[in-house]
Amino acid sequence: MKKILIVEDEANIREFVVINLQRAGYEVLEAGSAEEALEIYAAQKGSIDIALLDIMLPGMDGVTLCRTIRKEDSDIGIILLTARTQEIDKVGGLMMGADDYVTKPFSPSELVARVDALYRRVVRSGGNSGFSEELRSGSFVLNLRSRTLHHNEKQIDLTQVEFQLLEYLMSNPDTALSRTGILSRVWGEDYYGEEKIVDVNIRRLRMKIEEDPSNPRHIGTVWGFGYKWNG
Repeated sequence: MKKILIVEDEANIREFVVINLQRAGYEVLEAGSAEEALEIYAAQKGSIDIALLDIMLPGMDGVTLCRTIRKEDSDIGIILLTARTQEIDKVGGLMMGADDYVTKPFSPSELVARVDALYRRVVRSGGNSGFSEELRSGSFVLNLRSRTLHHNEKQIDLTQVEFQLLEYLMSNPDTALSRTGILSRVWGEDYYGEEKIVDVNIRRLRMKIEEDPSNPRHIGTVWGFGYKWNG
């Protein structure tokens, strides 16, 4: 069964989320704090598919929890629950490895759709996604079967979203790809969120593969439009 960890300190919100995700077919684990969540995560030994984390938690906050989980697991899907005023925290959470965020208040249908999209398109998207097992560009080798990236024969750890983003870029070298097109391809056509999530993930990807992320050589910006892979 699809397994999701909900970390929310407000019991009424947590109960609301749990009920709706159970109705959608998820096995739900719940925690009221980051510390409790880490105990559950450790006990489950990598069997959790998605973690849904509230940013404002007592003790360790949701962004720190996100970073901690992401260090342990590049495959798990992570969604942050944020308030409308937590713009800096949203970006910070994405930079720490979150795949998406949902802004409170949210409808049950929006939440389930975002979780379903992440589960369908990211967490369970393994396998060969093209005719070739590898994409090669200069010193980069992206293996579509093992879903790994090597640069100068050194492996670079990627989240599933980062992998899909890089796969799309490398599959279309020297081609300007729009933010809208990238959003649709990586996050899905039914994605509810904003295009800025593309920019944050590009920034995160540049920090992993560029020698100078502030002056990127491989992932170029097409101003006012999107990005392109320069190889």
